[in-house]
Amino acid sequence: MTATTNSAAKAEIQVWAEASRQASRRLATTSSTQRNAALHHLADLLQGQTASLLAANAEDVRAASASLEAATLQRLRLDPAKVVAMVEGVRAVAALPDPLQQVQLRRELDEGLELTRVSCPLGVLCVIFEARPDALIQISALALKSGNAVLLKGGSEAQRSHAVLTALIQEALRQADLPEAAVQSLPDREAIHALLQRPDLVDLVIPRGSKALVQAIQSATRIPVLGHADGVCHMVLDEAADTAMALALVRDAKLQYPAACNAVETVLIHQGAAVRLLPPLVANLRQHGAELRGCASCRTLVPDLLPATEADWDAEYGAPILALKIVADLDEALAHIRAHGSGHTEAIVTEDASAATRFLADVDAAGVFHNASTRFADGYRYGFGAEVGISTGRIHARGPVGLEGLLSHRYLLRGNGHQVADYTGQGARLFRHKDKEIGQA
Repeated sequence: MTATTNSAAKAEIQVWAEASRQASRRLATTSSTQRNAALHHLADLLQGQTASLLAANAEDVRAASASLEAATLQRLRLDPAKVVAMVEGVRAVAALPDPLQQVQLRRELDEGLELTRVSCPLGVLCVIFEARPDALIQISALALKSGNAVLLKGGSEAQRSHAVLTALIQEALRQADLPEAAVQSLPDREAIHALLQRPDLVDLVIPRGSKALVQAIQSATRIPVLGHADGVCHMVLDEAADTAMALALVRDAKLQYPAACNAVETVLIHQGAAVRLLPPLVANLRQHGAELRGCASCRTLVPDLLPATEADWDAEYGAPILALKIVADLDEALAHIRAHGSGHTEAIVTEDASAATRFLADVDAAGVFHNASTRFADGYRYGFGAEVGISTGRIHARGPVGLEGLLSHRYLLRGNGHQVADYTGQGARLFRHKDKEIGQA
């Protein structure tokens, strides 16, 4: 872009961001009834406009089919069942308790001097996400419920779908007498680059995509960034794993939706169960179209396995490909996860309670599961209504980020002419610091 065009674009982006800031201030003071009304309007509009949405999405899929990988194309494509799921997700978010102005602490510092801590929105979110139309709805619903404004930049491959969805959200906001600027779509990467330099206008950036995307955003801004770098998830088949359960859980975790970040990428098999588990596991997964890569020990038991390389232990395939490794014991499995896991979701299959307890205690990840598929790592399945993304960091929010991860808090102090001078020096008054029952602010 020329300097003049760049200057004009920055000015336009600032107008959008300032409108978002104003909308966020308005949302922070609205009632739960009004915000829920916007969500119910949105659900109704999605139902009523399913045909036009699917038509726009079909155009996106047609235009992108030659250039996108199969996993990305799967995320892009909508069908009636996905639209129904979007509608249900919006209504589920609306049904959640109001997260705003909830009293988290109430403390009497002294007679007539009371401190409360109450929940409040973060403000303005900037969310960068892949070519996945249902993500736009999930993000917007959670932002509105939590009183946050959101600036959205979706993958360009879904631009027609995103345009229809953004228009429906803004119509729902109008019907609820809420500002349209509460949800806005950004046109291009230049808009993102400009916003990343404005910590005064954006409070949190959430990149949903590749490790390279997350790292690029983190290095380009002083605004806090929430995201996960990789989804390298493991499933450990312990010596005491039930055979039928192990086969079913690996199949679900890998093949139910291979493109998801919570799909399992490596299965670690205890050597004491390898003869019993590995051959039927390979046969079962191959029957369902999986490509399997095994370590040398695995290939001794199943010679026609493709050889796994060191790179496979760190791979997030996003496809029906699975790496298999035989480990000597739980210690080796835990060491492998520490070396190669991304902190997303890890699971163990075992009937040994002590092994399960140790696994749940020792593994440092956002989700640690026993006898359950890694695919449960999801905001909707956790009962959060939806998620704006999954965080593998340890600060602020971790795991599927629902309403709680989009909130901060304020301290409110109510007094009656109280002065700090009365509590210092000779003859100082003593604080009571008496906690009281909490409830609605």
